[in-house]
Amino acid sequence: MQLSEVFRALGENGLAELLRHVSIGRLRTYQLYENLKVRAHARKLNTETLRKSGPRFWSRLVEGDEELARDLAQGVLVSNLEMVQAVLDFLGIPNRDGFFEKDVDAGQYLTEGWQQRVWERFHGQFPETLLVFYINHLGWELGKAEEVFVPAAA
Repeated sequence: MQLSEVFRALGENGLAELLRHVSIGRLRTYQLYENLKVRAHARKLNTETLRKSGPRFWSRLVEGDEELARDLAQGVLVSNLEMVQAVLDFLGIPNRDGFFEKDVDAGQYLTEGWQQRVWERFHGQFPETLLVFYINHLGWELGKAEEVFVPAAA
C-alpha cells in the first residue's frame, strides 16, 4: 500500500479536514516547515495557504505523489503528537513522546485486529478522519498494511 492511497481513501473532504489539523508552529518546531513549504510550491506557508492548497494537493495525491504524501503526513502527525503517543502507548509500542525507532519490530504489537481495537478505544476522543488517517499511516509505516483500513460500523 502506498501512503497516497491512504489520503485518497479519505477523500478530498478528508484531506481538507486533515489540513485543518496542521499546526504551523509544530512544523517549525520539528523543522518540517521548509520541506512542506517547498513541496506545496508556496512562497509563504500558513494555515490559509494550506487550506487553499487542498484542491491542488488532492490532484497530486490522486496522481500518486508519494513525496507530497509523506511530507503532508509528517505535518499532520507532528501537529497531533498527543494522539500519536496515546495510540502507541495503547498498543504497547515503545516510543519517546510519540516517536519510535524506525527499526522497531512492531509485529508483536500489531496483532490481529489492532486497527479496529485502536478505533474502538479512541473513537470520539480524537477527530474521526485524523484517527483513521493515523491508524492507516501506522500500518503503512511499519509495513504491516496491505490495504486501507476502514473502521467497522459501531
